[in-house]
Amino acid sequence: MIREKIIAKGNKSGSAQLSDILAQINQQGNFSIAIITDQNGFPVASASAPGEDPDTQSAVVALIQKTAVQVHNQLGMAQADEISLFDAEGQRLVCRPFSVNDYDMILAVRIPDKKQSYRRLTNQAIRDIKKSWRL
Repeated sequence: MIREKIIAKGNKSGSAQLSDILAQINQQGNFSIAIITDQNGFPVASASAPGEDPDTQSAVVALIQKTAVQVHNQLGMAQADEISLFDAEGQRLVCRPFSVNDYDMILAVRIPDKKQSYRRLTNQAIRDIKKSWRL
């Protein structure tokens, strides 16, 4: 299982470490939810504000990933580096695919303001996740 591949530091499980990384970027970026899913949309770890539903977010991320794969296969476009969706109120859902030791995963964050920067924080989170992963 994916969660077992993460190095446990101290008394924390691997998924707890990932949740800590996600909680940090939520706090630093004022994101309402951050989640890591596998390529099929199954949640690996999440951190969210009260009232947010990580399972619903995972399902949405899975649909976005399937759409990106279809675009890649049917139009011959390169694999997406990032997929962003905006709502009418200016919120943004950003999905960042990445791989760790042959596991394809997606980091997804919901950002309250479309003008808000996020790329530095998501890059750092992906680096931290990769560092936490068992070699």
